[in-house]
Amino acid sequence: MIRKASAVWNGTLKEGHGKLSTESGVLNETQYSYKTRFEDGKGTNPEELIGAAHSGCFTMQLSAFLAEEDFPAETLNTKSEITFKDGVVSKSHLILEGKVPNISEEKFLEIAKKAKENCPLSKLLDTEITLDAKLVK
Repeated sequence: MIRKASAVWNGTLKEGHGKLSTESGVLNETQYSYKTRFEDGKGTNPEELIGAAHSGCFTMQLSAFLAEEDFPAETLNTKSEITFKDGVVSKSHLILEGKVPNISEEKFLEIAKKAKENCPLSKLLDTEITLDAKLVK
């Protein structure tokens, strides 16, 4: 499987602008720029997209691992905070709330940690990855 996305950039870093598109069409010439990355502009930025991808990948992996152990999740809600400092993505912090019937908090945390370490995007990212997980009853 090969997934495709593209970027087009016009102009200099600070005055220029770009557009991002994905093969699925979910992103279709979505705007990004210096302002959307470093200030407060309308559009997206690479770090925001990494956060969305990492939280989505992790949550799907967790769902699979929970189901494998006969604890199907009712709801898994993951947020990602990407730290971008001095030109380096240095951390992805996952914040998870899960509603999973009939599971102990210890088992939930064990499976969540396994998902954090094994989701394909966690393996791709060469950075610190942390997790705060909370089982909701």
